[in-house]
Amino acid sequence: MRCGFALLIGFACCGPVAAVAHPHVFIDATIEVIFDAEGRAEAVRIGWKYDSLFSMTYVAEQGLDPDFDGELTPEEEAALAGFDMDWHAEFAGDTYALLGELPLALSRPQEPTAEYRDGSLISTHLRRLAEPVVMGAEDLVVQVYDPSFYTSYLIADTPVLTGADGCRVQVYEPDREAADARLQAALDELAGGEDAESEFPAIGSAYAEEARITCAR
Repeated sequence: MRCGFALLIGFACCGPVAAVAHPHVFIDATIEVIFDAEGRAEAVRIGWKYDSLFSMTYVAEQGLDPDFDGELTPEEEAALAGFDMDWHAEFAGDTYALLGELPLALSRPQEPTAEYRDGSLISTHLRRLAEPVVMGAEDLVVQVYDPSFYTSYLIADTPVLTGADGCRVQVYEPDREAADARLQAALDELAGGEDAESEFPAIGSAYAEEARITCAR
């Protein structure tokens, strides 16, 4: 999980998996894949829209929106930029890029933005591919998930392809029934553990949604 959140949140979510309640935070994600003048994929812009409970708790904790009208002053909103970008070095940003099945390195987050709209915190950031990717026989895959499943991600809108010529994108959802079964089995193994939260299984990839970008060949 990203750092930088000094949140006093005790979320309890409902669901078929008892014992330890995961996830705690819910995010609608947006994806923009940016291509260079040569038609190579060079960067991914990610947007995160946080659930209203998380958003309101964070805003209140930071002393923002003291009149509770759901709107921030320009100064308050400017102070939000980058609020969720203070990452540990090993944090992958809950975004993964692959060419076929080959993992691709992504830069640290750049160009952060943030706003508070209709009761939700919304942030964006840019991550550059270590090397521009020539689109060929393999699809470019962008996955969004938290390995710890502390945060649940859904791809909210059709991903945008900027500067792409002859490319198309399709979003794939996981087999949630199979993922739930894996999660329940993992939780059963934790039953009776002294610190089930810290030992929670890295099950998030089973719930990963992904965008697959295919270009004319």
